Amino acid sequence: MKPTNDIFLRALLRQPTEYTPIWLMRQAGRYLPEYNATRRRAGSFLALAKSPDLATEVTLQPVDRYPLDAAILFSDILTVPDAMGLGLYFVEGEGPKFERPIRSESDVAALAAPDPELSLSYVTDAVRSIRKALGNRIPLIGFSGSPWTLACYMVEGGGSDDFRLVKTMLYTRPDLMHRLLAVNVRAVTDYLNAQIRAGAQAVMIFDTWGGALSDAAYRAFSLPAMAEVVRGLDRDHDGERVPCILFTKGGGLWLEDIADTGCDAVGVDWTVDLARARQRIGARCALQGNLDPMVLLAGVEATRTEATRVLDSFGSPKRADGGIDGHVFNLGHGISQFTDPAVVDALVETVHTHSRRLRT
Repeated sequence: MKPTNDIFLRALLRQPTEYTPIWLMRQAGRYLPEYNATRRRAGSFLALAKSPDLATEVTLQPVDRYPLDAAILFSDILTVPDAMGLGLYFVEGEGPKFERPIRSESDVAALAAPDPELSLSYVTDAVRSIRKALGNRIPLIGFSGSPWTLACYMVEGGGSDDFRLVKTMLYTRPDLMHRLLAVNVRAVTDYLNAQIRAGAQAVMIFDTWGGALSDAAYRAFSLPAMAEVVRGLDRDHDGERVPCILFTKGGGLWLEDIADTGCDAVGVDWTVDLARARQRIGARCALQGNLDPMVLLAGVEATRTEATRVLDSFGSPKRADGGIDGHVFNLGHGISQFTDPAVVDALVETVHTHSRRLRT
């Protein structure tokens, strides 16, 4: 059943919309006082993410506060390698870590894609709970990290400034990297399909570290893995199309190639001009993006100005041939924890109001 407000889905499918829909990456997060209160009750980030009830609560917080056009499942991209047995934990001030990183041929050989209905059932339970709590008012987005981005964390054992361990494996043992990516492709595909079966109405693949690769390495290791995931997705569920968004941070070099994977929308960061991105992609798929999240720290007026500029850059969704180019407004990456919640109010209002003007 389509949600009452399905404008986000229509934009992804390049159908006519009355205004440009908006949601925000990391929209349920530390900039919201209600989120911080729930996280304190949970005791830790992992406890929060692994509780379907609490994940439901925080997923709904931003969409109850703001008239956003989509909700996104509250979870973490590293739940998948955690389910593979790598032992995810978080260090205050340092971020995620793995107790058992992947460093050798035997480590890769021991990996297997987890059954999401078993080891990740807390995520699918959360999806079902969130769908029920939303009452079909707006769509729910499911998501996963890309195979390459997951591999970065799995080999490095956490975040990295230079990716020296994973890139060393890539260049010295490309065969081993491809074997690792093959496991991740299967895991990500199964995970997203489980979310779709549970009720996710769109899915997004976060290729956070694709932009850290050379052109040749991106085309060999990140892009083909994502394309394989896209081909394996259940794109129709309960009679409705389930759109897929691909987002490579720093991926402006490869917009045409990303669009050619068969995804429904290409997410872009703030380094990309939307007018040029629209020209390059043409009628292949929709665009999502792309306000610099740091703009929100500059206050209401700067946010209104820059949001208007982004919308003007994309322009009217109507093409000269009568078709529609879809646009979903978003940030170029996740919202900062230091954002004033009042500024988000101004952002959402500006996007909804100004994009209506562009359609008159």
